[in-house]
Amino acid sequence: MELTADRISKQYKNKIAVDRLSFTLTEGVTGLLGSNGAGKTTLMRLLCGILVPTSGSVACGGMDVCTEEYRDILGYLPQEFGYYPEFTGRDFLLYMSAVKGLPRRDALRRTEELIELVGLKPVARKKVRTYSGGMKQRLGIAQALLNDPQVLIMDEPTAGLDPQERIRFRELIAGLGKNRIVLLSTHIVSDLEHIADQLMIMKEGRLVWQGKWHAGKEDLEAFYISKIQDER
Repeated sequence: MELTADRISKQYKNKIAVDRLSFTLTEGVTGLLGSNGAGKTTLMRLLCGILVPTSGSVACGGMDVCTEEYRDILGYLPQEFGYYPEFTGRDFLLYMSAVKGLPRRDALRRTEELIELVGLKPVARKKVRTYSGGMKQRLGIAQALLNDPQVLIMDEPTAGLDPQERIRFRELIAGLGKNRIVLLSTHIVSDLEHIADQLMIMKEGRLVWQGKWHAGKEDLEAFYISKIQDER
């Protein structure tokens, strides 16, 4: 399966957030790097079918990304995801399973699997309002995986995670990328160093570099630090 963007642009009044991007994503982990304001979030929303491009098109395996058929195979973690603070973590995942149309038996099984996978078992029956920022982020990662998606898009998923949680997350994503399309955006190079197969670098709505992560990694890191990153 391939996720293909063909000359997509997104313009808001006088601002071009995404400027004529074309690329194809295949199975494996692709890292999307760029400073805040580079257009990463807008691009990911276009790939999820949340936004409609001003021009160009996005398709996955022949499906338009705005269709329910595509959403059935999509997992998405936005930068900030909504949750119900009075729900327990377990109840939130069961609720999201229902929203995504999972049969109850599958929802129960998948919820328990993911609670274990993201390390939330000790707090699964506690209310989400009591969770730390890192716990909430792990809950967001779990909800993105409920439907065992073939396409997984994650916007700054390591925000709020401590160093140990980052290691757990990288191991998780490395495994997931073996049999699905994974796109992971960040502004921290080290988040991608050991897991990304491909790399895309955005600046001011454009792709300024695209290729294999390990092809000239040191040059890429130097380029990113000097010309792209404007904050740590």
